Amino acid sequence: MTFVSSTTDTENLTLTLVTEFTADPARVWQVWEDPRQLERWWGPPTWPATFATHDFTPGGRCHYFMTGPDGETAHGWWRFIAIDEPRRLEIEDGFANEDGSPTDPEDSATFVVTLEDSGGGTRMTTVSAFRTLGQLERMLAMGMEEGMKQASGQIDAILAEVREDTASRADSAATEDSVR
Repeated sequence: MTFVSSTTDTENLTLTLVTEFTADPARVWQVWEDPRQLERWWGPPTWPATFATHDFTPGGRCHYFMTGPDGETAHGWWRFIAIDEPRRLEIEDGFANEDGSPTDPEDSATFVVTLEDSGGGTRMTTVSAFRTLGQLERMLAMGMEEGMKQASGQIDAILAEVREDTASRADSAATEDSVR
Protein backbone atom coordinates (compact mmCIF):
# COMPACT_ATOMS: atom_id res chain seq x y z
CA MET A 1 0.00 0.00 0.00
CA THR A 2 1.10 3.45 -0.73
CA PHE A 3 -0.23 5.93 1.78
CA VAL A 4 -1.12 9.10 -0.13
CA SER A 5 -2.74 11.41 2.41
CA SER A 6 -4.86 11.88 5.49
CA THR A 7 -6.84 15.07 5.94
CA THR A 8 -9.02 16.26 8.80
CA ASP A 9 -11.50 18.99 7.86
CA THR A 10 -13.10 20.42 11.02
CA GLU A 11 -15.26 22.82 9.01
CA ASN A 12 -16.89 20.02 6.99
CA LEU A 13 -16.58 17.45 9.82
CA THR A 14 -14.68 14.90 7.72
CA LEU A 15 -11.64 12.69 7.91
CA THR A 16 -10.29 11.58 4.51
CA LEU A 17 -7.75 8.80 3.99
CA VAL A 18 -6.30 8.12 0.53
CA THR A 19 -4.29 4.97 -0.24
CA GLU A 20 -3.17 3.18 -3.39
CA PHE A 21 -2.85 -0.54 -4.13
CA THR A 22 -1.28 -2.53 -6.96
CA ALA A 23 -4.47 -4.42 -7.76
CA ASP A 24 -7.43 -3.46 -9.91
CA PRO A 25 -10.62 -2.01 -8.36
CA ALA A 26 -12.53 -5.31 -8.76
CA ARG A 27 -9.92 -7.11 -6.65
CA VAL A 28 -9.74 -4.38 -3.99
CA TRP A 29 -13.55 -4.46 -3.84
CA GLN A 30 -13.35 -8.07 -2.64
CA VAL A 31 -11.60 -7.05 0.60
CA TRP A 32 -14.82 -5.19 1.48
CA GLU A 33 -17.28 -7.73 0.08
CA ASP A 34 -15.82 -10.90 1.64
CA PRO A 35 -16.13 -10.86 5.44
CA ARG A 36 -13.23 -13.30 5.89
CA GLN A 37 -10.93 -10.95 3.97
CA LEU A 38 -12.39 -7.94 5.76
CA GLU A 39 -11.58 -9.53 9.11
CA ARG A 40 -7.93 -9.74 8.13
CA TRP A 41 -7.54 -5.99 7.78
CA TRP A 42 -10.41 -4.09 9.42
CA GLY A 43 -8.97 -2.66 12.62
CA PRO A 44 -5.34 -2.10 13.52
CA PRO A 45 -3.08 -5.18 13.83
CA THR A 46 -3.36 -5.17 17.64
CA TRP A 47 -7.19 -5.05 17.46
CA PRO A 48 -8.24 -7.66 14.86
CA ALA A 49 -11.87 -7.77 13.78
CA THR A 50 -14.41 -10.58 13.70
CA PHE A 51 -17.55 -10.08 11.61
CA ALA A 52 -20.43 -11.90 13.27
CA THR A 53 -22.80 -10.79 10.48
CA HIS A 54 -22.09 -9.25 7.09
CA ASP A 55 -25.13 -8.67 4.88
CA PHE A 56 -23.44 -6.98 1.91
CA THR A 57 -26.60 -5.60 0.29
CA PRO A 58 -28.14 -2.12 0.24
CA GLY A 59 -29.84 -1.77 3.60
CA GLY A 60 -27.93 -4.79 4.91
CA ARG A 61 -26.28 -4.72 8.31
CA CYS A 62 -23.02 -5.90 9.80
CA HIS A 63 -22.03 -6.59 13.36
CA TYR A 64 -18.36 -6.86 14.15
CA PHE A 65 -16.12 -6.69 17.14
CA MET A 66 -12.46 -5.97 17.53
CA THR A 67 -10.45 -7.79 20.18
CA GLY A 68 -7.69 -5.92 21.94
CA PRO A 69 -4.37 -7.29 23.14
CA ASP A 70 -5.76 -7.85 26.65
CA GLY A 71 -8.88 -9.63 25.39
CA GLU A 72 -11.28 -6.69 25.70
CA THR A 73 -13.75 -6.28 22.85
CA ALA A 74 -15.15 -3.22 21.11
CA HIS A 75 -18.32 -3.83 19.09
CA GLY A 76 -19.47 -1.94 16.03
CA TRP A 77 -22.28 -2.00 13.49
CA TRP A 78 -22.65 -0.99 9.85
CA ARG A 79 -25.63 -0.38 7.62
CA PHE A 80 -24.90 -0.37 3.89
CA ILE A 81 -26.56 2.72 2.45
CA ALA A 82 -25.34 2.30 -1.14
CA ILE A 83 -23.29 -0.29 -3.01
CA ASP A 84 -22.02 0.38 -6.55
CA GLU A 85 -19.71 -2.54 -7.35
CA PRO A 86 -16.74 -2.16 -7.79
CA ARG A 87 -16.56 1.61 -7.41
CA ARG A 88 -18.35 2.96 -4.35
CA LEU A 89 -19.67 2.03 -0.92
CA GLU A 90 -21.59 4.23 1.48
CA ILE A 91 -21.85 2.93 5.02
CA GLU A 92 -23.40 4.19 8.24
CA ASP A 93 -21.51 2.98 11.28
CA GLY A 94 -21.45 3.27 15.03
CA PHE A 95 -20.65 1.61 18.31
CA ALA A 96 -22.65 -1.51 19.19
CA ASN A 97 -23.69 -3.59 22.14
CA GLU A 98 -22.58 -7.23 22.27
CA ASP A 99 -25.68 -8.27 20.31
CA GLY A 100 -24.84 -5.85 17.48
CA SER A 101 -27.52 -3.30 18.30
CA PRO A 102 -26.43 0.35 18.30
CA THR A 103 -25.38 1.70 21.69
CA ASP A 104 -26.68 5.10 20.56
CA PRO A 105 -28.26 5.35 17.09
CA GLU A 106 -27.75 9.13 17.17
CA ASP A 107 -23.98 8.66 17.59
CA SER A 108 -23.44 7.18 14.15
CA ALA A 109 -21.30 8.52 11.32
CA THR A 110 -21.07 7.67 7.65
CA PHE A 111 -18.17 6.81 5.45
CA VAL A 112 -17.91 6.65 1.69
CA VAL A 113 -15.30 4.47 0.02
CA THR A 114 -14.45 5.08 -3.63
CA LEU A 115 -12.19 2.84 -5.69
CA GLU A 116 -10.68 4.42 -8.78
CA ASP A 117 -8.44 2.86 -11.40
CA SER A 118 -5.04 4.51 -11.09
CA GLY A 119 -3.42 2.99 -14.18
CA GLY A 120 -2.34 -0.47 -13.05
CA GLY A 121 -3.71 -0.15 -9.56
CA THR A 122 -6.44 1.32 -7.40
CA ARG A 123 -6.75 4.54 -5.47
CA MET A 124 -9.02 4.02 -2.45
CA THR A 125 -10.45 7.16 -0.88
CA THR A 126 -12.35 6.85 2.39
CA VAL A 127 -14.24 9.91 3.59
CA SER A 128 -15.71 9.64 7.09
CA ALA A 129 -18.37 12.26 7.85
CA PHE A 130 -19.38 13.10 11.40
CA ARG A 131 -22.49 14.72 12.85
CA THR A 132 -20.70 17.15 15.16
CA LEU A 133 -17.26 18.57 15.79
CA GLY A 134 -17.33 16.88 19.20
CA GLN A 135 -17.89 13.49 17.57
CA LEU A 136 -15.03 14.05 15.11
CA GLU A 137 -12.69 15.18 17.89
CA ARG A 138 -13.65 12.20 20.08
CA MET A 139 -12.93 9.73 17.27
CA LEU A 140 -9.58 11.38 16.53
CA ALA A 141 -8.70 11.25 20.24
CA MET A 142 -9.54 7.52 20.22
CA GLY A 143 -6.92 7.00 17.48
CA MET A 144 -9.23 6.58 14.48
CA GLU A 145 -6.85 8.21 11.99
CA GLU A 146 -3.82 6.12 12.97
CA GLY A 147 -6.01 3.00 13.26
CA MET A 148 -7.32 3.50 9.71
CA LYS A 149 -3.77 3.88 8.40
CA GLN A 150 -2.66 0.70 10.18
CA ALA A 151 -5.73 -1.22 9.05
CA SER A 152 -5.31 -0.20 5.40
CA GLY A 153 -1.67 -1.20 5.62
CA GLN A 154 -2.76 -4.83 6.03
CA ILE A 155 -4.59 -5.00 2.69
CA ASP A 156 -1.49 -5.51 0.52
CA ALA A 157 -0.77 -8.91 2.09
CA ILE A 158 -4.28 -10.09 1.23
CA LEU A 159 -4.02 -8.81 -2.34
CA ALA A 160 -0.56 -10.41 -2.76
CA GLU A 161 -1.85 -13.83 -1.71
CA VAL A 162 -4.42 -13.85 -4.46
CA ARG A 163 -1.85 -12.71 -7.04
CA GLU A 164 0.52 -15.47 -5.86
CA ASP A 165 -2.27 -18.07 -6.00
CA THR A 166 -3.22 -16.93 -9.51
CA ALA A 167 0.42 -17.00 -10.64
CA SER A 168 0.89 -20.49 -9.15
CA ARG A 169 -2.20 -21.79 -10.97
CA ALA A 170 -1.01 -20.22 -14.23
CA ASP A 171 2.46 -21.78 -13.76
CA SER A 172 0.89 -25.17 -13.04
CA ALA A 173 -1.32 -24.95 -16.11
CA ALA A 174 1.66 -23.98 -18.29
CA THR A 175 3.67 -26.90 -16.91
CA GLU A 176 0.80 -29.31 -17.56
CA ASP A 177 0.47 -28.00 -21.12
CA SER A 178 4.21 -28.44 -21.80
CA VAL A 179 4.15 -32.01 -20.42
CA ARG A 180 1.37 -33.00 -22.81
